[in-house]
Amino acid sequence: MAYIEPSEFVTKMVDAGEQKVYMSTKDTIIRAFMAGAILGLAAVFAITVATQTGSPLLGAVLFPVGFIMLYLMKFDLLTGVFTLVPLALFDKRPGVTPAQVLRNWGLVFIGNFAGALTTAFFMSFILTYGYATDGGALAAKVSSIGESRTLGYQSHGVGGWFTIFIRGMLCNWMVSMGVVGAMISTSAGAKMAAMWMPVMLFFYMGFEHSIVNMFLFPFSMIMGGEFTVSDYLIWNEIPTVLGNLAGGLLLVGLPLYLTHVRTSASRKLA
Repeated sequence: MAYIEPSEFVTKMVDAGEQKVYMSTKDTIIRAFMAGAILGLAAVFAITVATQTGSPLLGAVLFPVGFIMLYLMKFDLLTGVFTLVPLALFDKRPGVTPAQVLRNWGLVFIGNFAGALTTAFFMSFILTYGYATDGGALAAKVSSIGESRTLGYQSHGVGGWFTIFIRGMLCNWMVSMGVVGAMISTSAGAKMAAMWMPVMLFFYMGFEHSIVNMFLFPFSMIMGGEFTVSDYLIWNEIPTVLGNLAGGLLLVGLPLYLTHVRTSASRKLA
């Protein structure tokens, strides 16, 4: 299974961050669009499995298929670029500036949101035969999820907002471990296994993923969820994005970079 040492794959992480900064606007948006669309489809797949079988664990076990597909195709999620792209800035790669990092994040956000929203419309259309019928049990489930994860947090005020933020941190801690885990081997099978484990964990634990939510909440609103766009933005998407950024960078990217690229001198024992 051709295991790669951390000192090697962390350098690959920095290289990947640099490459994403230099990527053209067209390629960045298209890859982000496809990532958002695929992840949205994986989310509704997992929710459908959990609803029909009554087993949230089974839904979580199967959800990572979407993450694996998009990663193997080299499509980009906001959660991944939050972790990788700043490393190229910290490493002082040529031409990588804070403005270029923000540009990449902005383009990936736009592409992810457009892709996730497209899948939300596709799924809502086929569930309702062109909005002519009720969406059934799945629509009811999605609506309840949307309400509980906006208005439910809102009911707890500031504590609710920081709960979302921390759930966002924990989410991208695990998702970014999946991104990094795929770099520890040159074997496709080993990459899949390394991605599967942490992504399954985040989904089952109900942590908040900004791109999954870009699909879930518009889909929920279309299916009859009784909350507003401002409820979604203030009481979910914004704190989730900020938490995803903090979790990916502070809990994955920087610890690996500081201990495997910018290593300190070894101690000399007396």
